Amino acid sequence: MNDKVKYWIDLSDYDLDTALAMLQSKRYLYVGFMCHQTIEKILKAYFTNIKNETAPLSHSLSFLAKKGDFYNDFSDKQKDFIDQIEPLNIEARYPSYKERLLKSLNEQKCREILNETKKLQEWIKAKL
Repeated sequence: MNDKVKYWIDLSDYDLDTALAMLQSKRYLYVGFMCHQTIEKILKAYFTNIKNETAPLSHSLSFLAKKGDFYNDFSDKQKDFIDQIEPLNIEARYPSYKERLLKSLNEQKCREILNETKKLQEWIKAKL
């Protein structure tokens, strides 16, 4: 495994640990944000691994997967999950969205998102 792929994997793992810490401290907004970051970075690791080039500078999960020609490798459930967490990256950053987003995120919902994030991250890691 080359250093660039390992770099993205390490960042993805760090972000997953951060998402768990945010759940434990009840900072639900940032659980979603960090789960998005976890998947974004593992997708960049996968992109870098299969394309042998630098991943695009994008936060869009579906764009990264499509640009890497592996979007169709995902199951419908995985695609739905990507669609679910896609907005958590943007909406967590802007005050006008934060209030609405906070209402949709509670401990149970964040546990579900974190669990699905772990599953998808592990599935992608297994492909590396």
